[in-house]
Amino acid sequence: MATAYSPDMEFHLKIKAGDVGRYVILPGDPGRCEKIAALFDNPVKIASNREFTTYTGTLDGVPVSVCSTGIGGPSAAIALEELVHCGADTFIRVGTSGGMQPDVLGGDLVIATGAIRMDGTGSEYAPIEYPATPHFDVVQALHQAAAQAGLRFHTGVVQCKDSFYGQHEPENMPVSAELEQKWKAWLGCGALASEMESATLFIVGAVRRVRVGTILLVLGNQTRRAMGLDRPQSKRCGCSLHLTRKNKHDKRQERLLLPFRLLCITDRPKYQCQPNPDRY
Repeated sequence: MATAYSPDMEFHLKIKAGDVGRYVILPGDPGRCEKIAALFDNPVKIASNREFTTYTGTLDGVPVSVCSTGIGGPSAAIALEELVHCGADTFIRVGTSGGMQPDVLGGDLVIATGAIRMDGTGSEYAPIEYPATPHFDVVQALHQAAAQAGLRFHTGVVQCKDSFYGQHEPENMPVSAELEQKWKAWLGCGALASEMESATLFIVGAVRRVRVGTILLVLGNQTRRAMGLDRPQSKRCGCSLHLTRKNKHDKRQERLLLPFRLLCITDRPKYQCQPNPDRY
């Protein structure tokens, strides 16, 4: 159900009810959507507008979609809101990140169990005291899928910010002392990786009563650089499901299917989204 400017078409995503499946993969980069959709059966490009590109296909005969969110919380919130309007209720963010702890290496995966709310968008949904946490069903499915696939992964808290250069060039910012002090605190608290969307997605998902989770590919690690340690770099900037190694198509698809099968798409009763009664 569209709610802004048009009664039947979502304003930003240019989609409508029936265009997407209940299960949606959320990369940031629109360019990754086609690569992910290629692993679906019978993928169809639904729409592309601004940073938002949407494809829908099937996995095990069940409709599944992929939709890009763009960079950062504001556009990620828009994507999630409009997908929920169209009937989706289970989301997996796949994206890239920078490792923070010394043992989080380039090429590793990080499954988020919580997110530090250094975003701005989430504060327009919930007080800062409310934690940004993923849905347990999605975390459990991602954990089991990564373990079954034999991949190197970590589970824990990620840090989410709104400014890429505030993290990477804090010394050039008028608020450098605050940025550097907080970064040191996040490291001391054990944050695993830094990225830009999960905190917002977790908060919006909680408010809208839908399931959201995150799995991230680590590209590199600036903490190891600062410590003078070797820095393994991932050359994969694409689908961080990493459930997509360079094997045959059917093997890649099987890896992609793992978390969805574990989320009970085909062989257990459907998860029933509980809409927020105060939404309208």
